[in-house]
Amino acid sequence: MLGGKNDFFGFNQYNFSGLKGQIKISRKGLHFYSSRVTLVFSSSSKEFIDYFISVLFSQKELLIGNLQLVPESHENEETVTVGETVKFLCISPIVLLPASFNDEQSKRFVPPETDEFSDLLYDNTMARMEASGKFPADKLSNFYKFQLVADKEYLNKIQSSHKKFARIYPLYDADVKYEVRGYTFPFTLYAPQPVQQFVYENGLGHFSHKGFGMLDVANANSIAKEEDLEEVYA
Repeated sequence: MLGGKNDFFGFNQYNFSGLKGQIKISRKGLHFYSSRVTLVFSSSSKEFIDYFISVLFSQKELLIGNLQLVPESHENEETVTVGETVKFLCISPIVLLPASFNDEQSKRFVPPETDEFSDLLYDNTMARMEASGKFPADKLSNFYKFQLVADKEYLNKIQSSHKKFARIYPLYDADVKYEVRGYTFPFTLYAPQPVQQFVYENGLGHFSHKGFGMLDVANANSIAKEEDLEEVYA
């Protein structure tokens, strides 16, 4: 394993954003017009973050597609306190359903205002919290309050302008290409504080360790603003 620390082999309790910089979207993909780009990385494990940074900055150069990158510096985001009611922005699309080979189920559209949307995210979040080993079963059983309420005004605005808040995205796992449906819109989440903290630090939904489901708290020195999301995901 890169970095030589076997303790983190298979570790997936982390989340990251896309590369942020001056970009233009075309049919061929993203084109960067800035000399510097930023990656936001998050995890509940400080030990893993320190390990990730040490491995990243041991590389003299990184090649992502045709983009050549040289690690330059890193800094910690300001600490954000979350409670039991939090308005989140999507930094990257939330994937509601798992992907499997030759199965179209992962692309099924689920309306955000339905109970099914919240229920699917609840089941996934509880499974991930249990897998982290930090939440015993008796504690998880108390985390039954979980309701996601989409920002209807934002959804109406997007739909009235003939834009989309749900798209099909490619996903690569073990060199196999899958397709999943991702959702990007502001929402309010009602859940116990430990659950809010977990999804804020580790992402919401499936494949957070592949860059999906990164969240930011609205009106808290946010990484992205709602109007920025309209430009990126329109």
